[in-house]
Order: sequence, then structure tokens, then C-alpha cells
Amino acid sequence: MPNPTQSDLHVNVPLTNVSVAYMQDKSQFIADKVFPRVPVNKQSDLYWKYSKSDWRRTDAQKRAPGTESPGVGWKVDTGQYFAEVWAVHKDIDDQIRANADSNWRLDSDATTFCTNQLLLRRDLDWNDKYFKTGQWGTDLTGVTGTVAAGQFLQWSDPASDPIVQFSDLQTNFVEQSGRKANTMVLGARAITQLKNHPDIIDRIKYTQRGVVTTDLLASLFDVEKILVSYATVTGDQRRQGPGRGSHLPVHEQLEVGSALLHPELAVPDDPRSGLHLHLERVPGWQQLRDPDEELPDGADRR
Repeated sequence: MPNPTQSDLHVNVPLTNVSVAYMQDKSQFIADKVFPRVPVNKQSDLYWKYSKSDWRRTDAQKRAPGTESPGVGWKVDTGQYFAEVWAVHKDIDDQIRANADSNWRLDSDATTFCTNQLLLRRDLDWNDKYFKTGQWGTDLTGVTGTVAAGQFLQWSDPASDPIVQFSDLQTNFVEQSGRKANTMVLGARAITQLKNHPDIIDRIKYTQRGVVTTDLLASLFDVEKILVSYATVTGDQRRQGPGRGSHLPVHEQLEVGSALLHPELAVPDDPRSGLHLHLERVPGWQQLRDPDEELPDGADRR
């Protein structure tokens, strides 16, 4: 073997322009989009609550000349809030920072990592408090087969009628509150069933490209917006050891593969030379390939 060898001439080091990491997009968190954000000056205080019934009736009467009109008013009550403080931190020791190679962005990574934890905690807290049975007065359960009181046919069943169902729910909401519901919150699997429901596809097939979008569903269900909760939480809550962290990809976008090209190893007129394909399996993602598609030399069909 000729010396020096390739390993003698080069010591492998991590790339500075790409890395592999998993993080959730901020747009997937919806807790601060469902309810309006209200700035407050104190951690705890009271707020006024107007009587719902007083604003849904009328005492107006015909008034004869020289007579007084009926006097009216409304009752008020108070509610109390307390703004809890949630926190998390990631230690970065000065010695660790000083010894880190230039491709590490410890402060930026730590900021993003802690922000993601707080956003996830807020969505989980919202889900536990407001996306549960008994919170909104009316609870309906999707079933297969015969539908009883408090049930509806699951949307995965083509015989179900989500359009009429949501129309009835909107009418019931107005009857109980005096106002229309303006926001709908759905889980990721629920909206998938709605987008593929034959009744909904039939309603929108002549609009735009005939593609069911969230905006089209909102218009169909007579609400201003539909929010879909895509945030996920892992069952593995193990903490990383001291000094460990995650280096975010430079472009911070999800990729299932990277094409690494070394220009000095390229062969003229051969676009595949010098090209190394690196594939990273993403949970829940599956590549679909045309069975008749011609594969590159040496590639394995899976």
C-alpha cells in the first residue's frame, strides 16, 4: 500500500454547512392562536363578566306621548385570573463554550431548544384544559354503525355528513350564545378525514383546482378560521448529559436526504460522479417510487 495513505492525509471532522436534527415548526403550535392574547399589568387580578341572558332579551315597548320608556340594565360579575410562570433552561458552561469548535452555535441552539420546550408545554397545557370532555357543554363521540344520542357517524365513513353536522353545531352555538363560532380546532387525523370525505370533495370540485384546503373548509363550515394541531410530544423524556446539545441545520428545514458533491472528484460529463447521496429516515415518512422508473446504477429498489 502506497504511503502516505488517505487516512494519513485527512482527519474526518463534522461538516459546517449541514447537520441532522429534528425540531417542530413554530407554526404547528396553536395555543396562542385559538384564544386572543390579552396583555395584563399584574400577575393576578379580576375581570368583569357580563350576564349573558341580559344581552339576549329586549324590554322595549311602545311609548305613548309624555310617558317614560322602560328602564333597563344588566348584571355584572367578576372572574379571577392568575398568570402562572413556566420556565426551563439549558446550561452552557464557559469552558464548554470556549472549547467548542466554530461550527457549533451553542447559544442559538439553546435558545431555540428552550423556546420549543415552552411552546410545546403551552400547547399541552391548553390541550389538557380546553380540548377535553366536559369543557364546552356539548360532547359528541364519533362511532361506527348505529348512532345513538350524543354520537355521530365517524367522518371516515362515507355515509357520514360532516357538512350538515357542523351547520347544526353552528346553529346550536348561536342559539346558546347569541354569536357565531369563529374558530374551529381540529386534530391532524380529523382534518385528513374531512379533506378526503366524498361530500366535501363534491362541494368544492369546481372551485380553483378542486383541492380541499383549510381555508375552503373554514368557508364551508361557516367559521373564520380552522386551526390544526400538529404539535407532537415524544414518550422519551430522558435528559441529555452535561455538555450535550443539538446543532440545528443551517437552513433549518426538514430534509429526508442530502446530495453531497465533491467537485475535485467529479468526472467531466458525468453528473453522478462525485455525488454521494445520504438518506436519513424520517419517522412516518415513506418514499413512493414508480415501479417502472429506471434506477441509477448500483441503486437498490425498496
